[in-house]
Amino acid sequence: MAVVEENGSRGRESVVTVTGSRTVAPAKNRCTLATFDLPYITFYYNQKLLLYRSSSADSFPDAVARMTASLADALRVFFPLAGRIRQDADGALSVEGDEGAEVFEAEALGVSVDDLAGGDCGENIMQDLVPYTGVMNLEGLRRPLLAVQFTKLADGLAVGCAFNHAVLDGTSTWHFMTSWAELCRGAGHPSLPPVHDRSLARSVRVRLDLPASAEAHEKTDPNGPKKALVARVFSFPEATVGRIKAAANAALPPGAKPFSTFQSLAAHIWRAVSRARGLGPADITAFAVFADCRGRLDPPLPPAYFGNLIQAVFTGVPAGMLLGGPPELAAGLLQKAIDEHDAAAVTRRLEEYEAAPKLFHYSDAGPNCVAVGSSPRFKVYDVDFGFGRPERVRSGGNNRFDGMVYLYPGRGGDGAIDVELALQPDPMENLHKDADFLLI
Repeated sequence: MAVVEENGSRGRESVVTVTGSRTVAPAKNRCTLATFDLPYITFYYNQKLLLYRSSSADSFPDAVARMTASLADALRVFFPLAGRIRQDADGALSVEGDEGAEVFEAEALGVSVDDLAGGDCGENIMQDLVPYTGVMNLEGLRRPLLAVQFTKLADGLAVGCAFNHAVLDGTSTWHFMTSWAELCRGAGHPSLPPVHDRSLARSVRVRLDLPASAEAHEKTDPNGPKKALVARVFSFPEATVGRIKAAANAALPPGAKPFSTFQSLAAHIWRAVSRARGLGPADITAFAVFADCRGRLDPPLPPAYFGNLIQAVFTGVPAGMLLGGPPELAAGLLQKAIDEHDAAAVTRRLEEYEAAPKLFHYSDAGPNCVAVGSSPRFKVYDVDFGFGRPERVRSGGNNRFDGMVYLYPGRGGDGAIDVELALQPDPMENLHKDADFLLI
């Protein structure tokens, strides 16, 4: 019978031999970028600007302190935005680490919220309110994947954000923003936790041969340097949106699938931009929709999937047919292209990319393209950090090319839609005078 001394083991030979020791730490945050993410490595950081009115300019330090603290909390949950892009020996890309986001503070005391919200302020000032202008997503190997700038205005606060587009799409961008705002208002955790397992979308490892720099990539664009653009916001009240939708659906035969608000408005924009460009009857014009594929996959993925899960869906037609036909022709082309992009089409696109990975340029869309890269369904005006809803939401200058459109819901939540559009100067001037487009 063995006797154990409760008062210690001094003077007794131990029967236990320690054979080694080590420290165990939690695994470093890491997620492999999926095939859905990779096409955007040579796009630019997505920029969003939110304008808030405050009762006193002295509230700026307190607001920034609260927003910065809650940003740290949000990054613990949405951890890919705190890391950096890494490329392994096989050429595959992933996000690793927790180095954090970059935060700037600035002031523009001569600029009011109304100056910016009303669109009367110069575009150069708008671009000074968002960080990382001209920064390609490729730079995520060396830079933070999220940058935020808090700017003190004469009567409010501008929050400019830049997100690395190779890490997330618009759905995930606004998921993050609303969750950050929830935490800032005192919530213990986001009401919709993100899903970080990107293998649910695609688990194929793809080798990418990356350019040495953004400048090196842009020099390979066969269409040369980018042209000068003008950006404007056209606000369509709910009644006008209703008229556009009614016109598109007016001649549909009984039993035909009706056109959605998006399809009707997109067709209206496509036709108007083609008129403004002065296209000839034989000139081909294309329309691209960056479609959310979460619900298109089989099985579908939840809205909380965090990453890129979009694909560009194209349709095209000679300008003479587009402009000579009724509104339902353009809306029908869009509806057909969107409806046909099912799970099988999504998979084919992924397999094509994996077989021959490509580093894209904007000009790949063609010279007469119109593209929509946002959705009026995004609840951008629900981003309330505790001092009210934003007065206006805008996009920055990155990822703008000739014909690029961002759609935002009107602030009132009544069905109005803001159309933010970039065109070359002469077509933009023509569009601004087009009563058939403005419906005034």
